[in-house]
Amino acid sequence: MQVQVATVAPYLPSVRPYRDTRVLGAAPLHMANRFAYGYTPQLRREMKAAGGALAWFEGQLRPGRIADADADSMASWFPDRDLSAAEHFELAETTTGHFAETTGNHARWTLLRRTYSHRQLHEVMSEFWLNHLHVHSLADLTWLWRTSYDNVIRQHALGRFDEMLQAATIHPAMLTYLDADLSIVQRRTTSGGEIIETDRVNENLGRELLELHTVGRSGTTYGEADVLHSAFILTGYRVDRFASWAYSYDPEAHFTGPVKVLDFTDANTERDGRAVLRRYLTYLAHHPATAQRIARKLAVRFVSDTPSSGLVDELAKVFSESGTDIKATLRALVNHPEFKASAGRKVRTPSEDLVATLRAYDVDITRPQHEQDAANALYYLSKNIGQAPFGWARPDGFPDDGSAWSSASRMMGSFHTHYALAAGYFPSTGINYRPKTSWLPQQRIRFDEFVDHLCRTLQGRPSTSVVLGAACIVTDMRPSDVVTQDHVLINFRLPRLFGILLDTPAHMTR
Repeated sequence: MQVQVATVAPYLPSVRPYRDTRVLGAAPLHMANRFAYGYTPQLRREMKAAGGALAWFEGQLRPGRIADADADSMASWFPDRDLSAAEHFELAETTTGHFAETTGNHARWTLLRRTYSHRQLHEVMSEFWLNHLHVHSLADLTWLWRTSYDNVIRQHALGRFDEMLQAATIHPAMLTYLDADLSIVQRRTTSGGEIIETDRVNENLGRELLELHTVGRSGTTYGEADVLHSAFILTGYRVDRFASWAYSYDPEAHFTGPVKVLDFTDANTERDGRAVLRRYLTYLAHHPATAQRIARKLAVRFVSDTPSSGLVDELAKVFSESGTDIKATLRALVNHPEFKASAGRKVRTPSEDLVATLRAYDVDITRPQHEQDAANALYYLSKNIGQAPFGWARPDGFPDDGSAWSSASRMMGSFHTHYALAAGYFPSTGINYRPKTSWLPQQRIRFDEFVDHLCRTLQGRPSTSVVLGAACIVTDMRPSDVVTQDHVLINFRLPRLFGILLDTPAHMTR
């Protein structure tokens, strides 16, 4: 993403720094933009209190030690998230719109967590793994277990990938999303006493387990036979889709007989196939191709759209040698020179932009009392900007490259969101916007100093000549103009100024 300097080139005034508003250095700001959902002055204070960016990062790797009561309490705003599958389905049968409501409520809770949690790295990594092991929230049945599935991923988001893969693969949300619970081996006995097995195996999960969740298509040579055997190994897990919605394991529904996927082989003679599935998933999690795939996805998420093979190889090596330890892999990533040199090279996704905007504007969202209140409106804002949480229809998860999120329509969605929130137009209830005069750092201030103060507050970095020039044009101000609490800029033009500051690459990239 690049600013077309020619649009403001005729007017590039000199920046007048407002040094009383402190900022992070370049390296700490880069850490904040990659492992948090946008800079805030509070985040700067947290980094300073921790002893620096790397110390903050280390502390964030242990989210259980970070107090987060305010964000935790927001779960009580949406009590339907914690209903059982049977309770959800019963309400859906008797209450119009329950499916849409509970799906939206989980997205709302997710956006609030990303905005207000002090465990920012945990939220970022939870999003990463929920996108990697993606379950579409609007699929026919997955919403019944949405909260449970997310809790599983969040539990393992900074743990070990092999343990997370085990838990996610057999979760009823994943099983029903890819119809693996419908796979069954039917047995009947002939009049002569011979047992005949009839396979009815759905290959979806067996295929996506290989193609998306672990080894991938690059660097491996598995074929349709491997996919079929992968599906065979997964048989036995059942979900009662017609009465209780109970989740269980039925040994009689498990396929027995030799299986081979890539270099994994097993006699698979036991009726209870859970042990062979654990062995199979462990094999996949520790496969060199899986290490490469996870390493590349982490590099794309946190470094650049085109990470070097050297970086990917280094991360894959640490991932493998650490036993798929996520913390160890992240430490290797942030200490790599390529990470340190990659500031500003990633385009924020629409969802990241929405959360970063809420954080920048320092809005206070309160418990919703009405449908139009801000905590509820967040879901509609995320849809309007182009990326509602868990809303990607395909099992491969949202794309994470800049080209996917740099269209004109996406830009316009972001620009409209920046302005609507700056002006307090939408949402207008259930939210406390900062008083306009609170943005003034002193009673009288030059406009160029005010712009620099806002850049430091909203983005954690000083202004530039290009930004100041654009701010002058959009607000019809001169750099030397003095701004006071009753100035027309504060009373009427402040949304224009906020909009132009957040419409820049300084905010739209991370």
